[in-house]
Amino acid sequence: MLKSPSFARYGCRATMNVLAAEQKRERMMLTVPFMYGKIHRCTVTGADLNYVGSITIDPLLLVAARIHPYVQVDVVNITNGARLQTYVIAGELGKGEIILNGAAAHQFHRGDLAIIMAYSQMPLETLVGSVSRSVQVDNANKIIEVREYEVPSLEALARGEAASRSGERFTDLVKT
Repeated sequence: MLKSPSFARYGCRATMNVLAAEQKRERMMLTVPFMYGKIHRCTVTGADLNYVGSITIDPLLLVAARIHPYVQVDVVNITNGARLQTYVIAGELGKGEIILNGAAAHQFHRGDLAIIMAYSQMPLETLVGSVSRSVQVDNANKIIEVREYEVPSLEALARGEAASRSGERFTDLVKT
């Protein structure tokens, strides 16, 4: 972070303007990982040790979550707590496939529940107002609901104006 030079106190307005512009450029360059899309509580349909890495996902789920093939994702195994990073390949359309391939197959088994999350690096200054999408699926990986969450400003959080997600449960979606 740039510090105010000692000569700034002597009223060098032009120098202060340059300094302010440089500080703004620094803030614009600061990026944070933003979870822009996830597939929540999907059921693993297969694990293939002999495939050359990745996770195979039904294209219908990829489109709903706005996740492109070949992007890096985090995959969390709800059943056993394992977490890994891999990249996405598209499976067969409409089959509900969620298949962990290669070494990842050691940490996931058919029937395990998982969460798949995709991230992008976002400039901090553009984060507010960005939308994160969560695709909720049933045990056959059919879409139940697509939820979108807008990133609030810190000021809105401090004033209590941002929606709270406290107490939100997946079971609220599933009516049996």
